[in-house]
Amino acid sequence: MMKRIFDTIISLLALILLIPLFLFLIIWIIIDSHGGFFYVQKRVGKSGKDFGLLKFRTMYTGSDSKGLLTVGMEDPRITKPGKILRKYKMDELPQLLNVIAGQMSIVGPRPEVRKYVELYNDDQKKVLEVRPGLTDYASLMYMNENEILGSSPDPEYAYIHEIMPAKLELNLKYIREKSFTTDLRIIIKTIRGIISSKPD
Repeated sequence: MMKRIFDTIISLLALILLIPLFLFLIIWIIIDSHGGFFYVQKRVGKSGKDFGLLKFRTMYTGSDSKGLLTVGMEDPRITKPGKILRKYKMDELPQLLNVIAGQMSIVGPRPEVRKYVELYNDDQKKVLEVRPGLTDYASLMYMNENEILGSSPDPEYAYIHEIMPAKLELNLKYIREKSFTTDLRIIIKTIRGIISSKPD
């Protein structure tokens, strides 16, 4: 209950403070390319239930038909604003609305698409026992996931057999250690990581 109250208050305050940034990004996205400013993708949440994860659109409309994984910042499907939004994780900001709706927490395992959740073993499925989050240990460890996949000769294989299992281990570590103090530590490290991202 305490975590839910914290999530709601922080998300509401963040949304209020970020209104000017949201308006700027919405206008930039719409002017740059055809399509809406939000992108909604079906992800798997707590108890294995699907929900619509919100993001600022960073790809040209219809790009997800060409694959679910993003392979590096040079992926031709990514728009000009999208490169900046992805680099500084600003495309994830609309998920504060998912948090307010109770579909996500600020800290928790990142929600996955159904295609990959179907590959989880019984132990890995434990990550579905908690609300997914905006950030966690795996998010911190794999902030450059797109670049890793971009350098792989087979991004799909690398994700399924290398990155995803490692991320799930970190997700399970978070579940074992989760506490208010742990959440605060992860939030602070996430903010530091984003701020320290070097411009191209």
